[in-house]
Formats: sequence, structure tokens, C-alpha cells
Amino acid sequence: MNTCPWCGKPTNHLFMKVKDYFLTQEEFELYQCDQCGLVFTEPRPAPDVIGNYYKSDKYYSHQQNAIGFIPRIYELVKIVNLKRKANIALDVLPKGRLLDIGCGVGDFLLQIKKLGWDIMGVEPSEQARTIAESRLGFKPLLPSEYSSLPDQSFDVITMWHVLEHVDDLKFQTKELKRLLKPGGRLIIALPNYQSFDCQYYNDKWAAWDVPRHLNHFSCDCLQGILNSKDFKYIDNQRLVWDSYYISYLSEQYLGHRLPLIRGLWTGLKSNCKALHSGMYSSLVYRYEK
Repeated sequence: MNTCPWCGKPTNHLFMKVKDYFLTQEEFELYQCDQCGLVFTEPRPAPDVIGNYYKSDKYYSHQQNAIGFIPRIYELVKIVNLKRKANIALDVLPKGRLLDIGCGVGDFLLQIKKLGWDIMGVEPSEQARTIAESRLGFKPLLPSEYSSLPDQSFDVITMWHVLEHVDDLKFQTKELKRLLKPGGRLIIALPNYQSFDCQYYNDKWAAWDVPRHLNHFSCDCLQGILNSKDFKYIDNQRLVWDSYYISYLSEQYLGHRLPLIRGLWTGLKSNCKALHSGMYSSLVYRYEK
């Protein structure tokens, strides 16, 4: 019997078995809570072990100026994505203070700083924090330093593909509520396992990314979690480029030839189908406190 990390209910509902195709080839199990709908990874690596699963030259979000064809494409797409993310997060808001949780090497924060906002970041990776410091002029906080931030001190809080990595969802959502000003905006980007590319690749869908991804959310599940913390749903936005990258990785896991071309084709099909269903490979959820 497994216990849901959000609502605490026991469950034996085995959702799927998935390997860590990205790094270790270890097998993990995904269970779904019948109460709140959360899908979660088991076993969950201990805090002093989980960092080992991020130690790879292919983990681009913790690097800068990586060498190679795919990293170069990743960097070019990232430039386009950063402008899109800034528009989604800030929209028509007046200048204020923004906290980016899981800020990596500071790409998004640097973009927001250029727009005249006051910025702060949180990042667990020491390597990424050091790079971010050289670019931003300050070192992002560690997650353990949340308590040093005063209540209601941010107009916007962003989590770009971060909540799926969080071990303690109760603590994290409690801190989001505490740190955000009344009327402030919460931005959460997540993989969407209800997308076409997930259905197509099934257990080899790269965005399962176990065990780095501890939590896997449906739209309804996330809404239930955040509604319980008094966050009001605004809308969701699409990140169309993510389907191409995820499909490319998934093709690699399948061992197919020409994974880039095949991945581009599947990513395109996923985005086309999402035009009608709204189920893009990645969705950005916007909430207001």
C-alpha cells in the first residue's frame, strides 16, 4: 500500500511502470491516488540521494553554453520561449517583485530583470546557483532558506517545470500562499500526461522523467490542490516548443533512427491535435491569490 504525498490517502492503484531512460535505467512505479487524482513516483529517492539523478551533461537547464548540435537548438528555442514566458507571467501587470522557484542558471530572471522588475530566485543545484550569481549579481536562495523571506512579499511567483520535482507538496503550496501578495499571480508550468505525445509514447514518454519527476498532475488534480489553498484559477497557456523536445527524447528512448526528424513530426501532430483538445504537451497554469 502506498500513501499519496498530497492528501495522505492509501492507494494500490498502479498507474504505470516506467524506467529512468534518461540516466540510470532503473524501473519505478507510478501510482494514482483515487481521492485527489495525483499520480506519484515510487519509490521516491531520499533527499540525500535525489541529487545523483540530476548529474548528467544532458541536463541542460543546469548548464550554460553547452556544446553540440542539440544543445545549440535548445539554446535558440530557449530565447524564443523566454519572451513567451515573460508575456505569460507578466501580461498587463505593473512592475513589481517576482520570485522564480527553481530558477536554474537564471535565464528567466535575467529576462524579467531587463523589464525593470525586482527579482529573487530559489534553486537547489549549487552548480546552477553559482552560474546564476555571475549573471544576476546575487546568489539564489536554497529551498531551505524560504523562511527568510517575509510574508506577502511578491507580486508574481513562477515555477517553470518545478512542481513535479517537489517532494513536499504541502510545504511548497503553503509557502506559495504565504509569500504571494493578495491579488498576486502564481504561474506553474507542468508536463501534461493527457497530451497526444504522452498517449503516443506511453511509458517511454520522456516527460515522465522518473525519478526526477516525483509528481504528475492532470488539469483537474492541480486545480483541486490549489483551490484548497485559496488560489483562483485564471486560465492556462500553451508552450508549443516543449512537445518537439519531449518527442525527440522519447524517440531516442525507443531507439529509433533519425530521432530528431521523427520527434519533430510527432511533436507537430501533438500540437495540431491540441488545437482542438487544449491538451498540449506542456501547459502553463495561471492562478491568482
